[in-house]
Amino acid sequence: MRDITLMDGGLGQELIKRSGDRATPLWSTQVMIDHPGLVQEVHRDFFDAGAMVATTNTYALHRDRLERFGKPAEFEHLLGLALAEAQAARDAHGSGRIAGSLGPLVASYRPDLAPSPEIAAPIYAEIAALIAPGVDFFILETMASVAQAEGALMGAQTAGKPIWLSLTVTDQDGRFLRSGEPLADAVRLIEAYAPQAVLANCSVPEVIGDALSVIKGFGVPFGAYANGFTQITAEFLKDSPTVDALRERDDMGPAVYADHAMRWIGQGATIVGGCCEVGPAHIAEISKRIREMPNG
Repeated sequence: MRDITLMDGGLGQELIKRSGDRATPLWSTQVMIDHPGLVQEVHRDFFDAGAMVATTNTYALHRDRLERFGKPAEFEHLLGLALAEAQAARDAHGSGRIAGSLGPLVASYRPDLAPSPEIAAPIYAEIAALIAPGVDFFILETMASVAQAEGALMGAQTAGKPIWLSLTVTDQDGRFLRSGEPLADAVRLIEAYAPQAVLANCSVPEVIGDALSVIKGFGVPFGAYANGFTQITAEFLKDSPTVDALRERDDMGPAVYADHAMRWIGQGATIVGGCCEVGPAHIAEISKRIREMPNG
């Protein structure tokens, strides 16, 4: 498909939907504990839809989160399980890459709660070292501030794998990180840590175009994968949130989402996919559109 890398969609939300379980603060980690094999099934369906990348179910897999719920001893086992499920799906499909997901510490969209880069770096370094043998590259997801992204970059770079950095911008203006900092301020991270790609993720699709207008100036391959939430609510920004505090949009079906993705490609994006509430049907529609492009 031309020179476009099509990523997968929102693994965590898809797992919650398929499990039928009520969401917990452990989110996709709890689903993996309670429903062995479900992660592999979702990876398989994204591959079948046309995704070229399986993103590991490790976004929320942090020691501090497990400690809050009495499961710290399961940390390494769960990381290994997430890797195994992605690898099994990739091997069954016969092709594809595995992206090792490293998500925010403490909570998503709350850079005010994040530890300093110096404290965060060894935490990320431990995770990176544990999953590096089973992934092709790392993707640092939903980084909401420059400092939060720097801690993840500092830690991940110690494992010697390529790194994609993905930043989340406000749902009101894609030119600003959720911390309130100008997205343009992240350019110093590109200069200092040289990630192989920079993306915008887990923001509403309507603001991604403005984010990409900034990111394309960073001088590295770029792209995006938006969410299908109405907005990040005040309830979700409280301590120990669950995803049922967020509502799925009813106007973001596969065709509409693919329209957004194709506009991003029109801006020069070479990496597209989906985040929360973007499922295999959305990815299949994007895949179809890419194949229909000239030289697709």
